[in-house]
Amino acid sequence: MQIVLVLHNLLRWAVLLFGIWTLFSAMSGIVSKRNYTAADSRSNFFFMLSCDIQLLLGLILYYTNSWFDRLKDLGNNMKDANNRFFTMEHGLLMIIALILVHVGRVSVKKASTPAAKHKRTLLFFGLAIVLILAAIPWPFREAIARPLLRWFN
Repeated sequence: MQIVLVLHNLLRWAVLLFGIWTLFSAMSGIVSKRNYTAADSRSNFFFMLSCDIQLLLGLILYYTNSWFDRLKDLGNNMKDANNRFFTMEHGLLMIIALILVHVGRVSVKKASTPAAKHKRTLLFFGLAIVLILAAIPWPFREAIARPLLRWFN
């Protein structure tokens, strides 16, 4: 499981990188009024793909590291910030973000004009990035802090 945990931690950076690339691409498309290009589509595809792989790794960790088992005593787990975050908040926010990414990708494909594609990209993927950033256990979040880079111990 340590390998999965390290991969989950490292892939976080790929998710953030692809998400920021997608947002900058959308913003530059809106500002410069340029066509929606294959590079724009590729950036949000890689963002979606990295989120999907991250979800798979996260689900493996959730079900094998006893987080799921803690739902049996939900009342007590909700009193502890660390348990509450990893039992409920982290997964829920990340799944909502993943849904936004997938809905956004379909919505962008269905948009008829380049401007609409860029705006939908910015809206859906921007909301997803905000949720992802809120759901990451950053080192400065005392009760739930995790290291920026987790290596093998």
